[in-house]
Amino acid sequence: MTLAKTLLAKVILIALIAPVGMTVAACHGSTAGPDTTQVTVVGTGQVEGTPDTLTADVSIEAFAPDVSTAMNQSSDRARAVIDALANIAKVDRKNISTSSVSLQPQHGPDGSTIIGYRARNSITVKIRDVGSASRTLALIVSTGGDAARINSVSYSIDDDSQLVKDARARAFDDARARAEQYAQLSGLELGDIISISESGQAPSPAPMPRAAAEPVPLEPGQQKVSFSVTVVWGLV
Repeated sequence: MTLAKTLLAKVILIALIAPVGMTVAACHGSTAGPDTTQVTVVGTGQVEGTPDTLTADVSIEAFAPDVSTAMNQSSDRARAVIDALANIAKVDRKNISTSSVSLQPQHGPDGSTIIGYRARNSITVKIRDVGSASRTLALIVSTGGDAARINSVSYSIDDDSQLVKDARARAFDDARARAEQYAQLSGLELGDIISISESGQAPSPAPMPRAAAEPVPLEPGQQKVSFSVTVVWGLV
């Protein structure tokens, strides 16, 4: 290799290496900085409201030696219950929906011989007049007879958006009060909010008897809407 070619190769090598070194230095400079002092607090908020809707999960069961009879009996009785809800209890049909239909063989003591079939029609009913809920459940049982089953009921508030807002506001106010106290105790002040995360909680449905011939005593009570919020503040 001639002297000219050797010098040219060294110039190209330097040109390739120099930008890489400058980029690394710039990156190190951009990440340097003091750590931010932070305080993380959890605030809670809870409000109560009166439920205005009762949702009932009911079903009609029928047992028969053959498939067709079991299905027909279950369907006929379920149709009678739906008609009674709509025509007598004045439940809007849009608030009555079929949730499931099942048909299962029933076996004898030996575990292999099929002795019949059990058909089941399940219906979800939303009762928006909670004052009539007890009478409506009794109507379901009286119409469905021994085939009727009340699997569960649950109360709810049709529009709980305002309760959610109130619970969220109380949770955040609680978090701020806690953070301000910690800032005062540490001789600092609250800075900017760094992060917020939340979680909500609703009550579980109340259990109900499987069947009852008389109106069932029902008390909606108060529904609680709870929120928990975790907030991270900077301290200055």
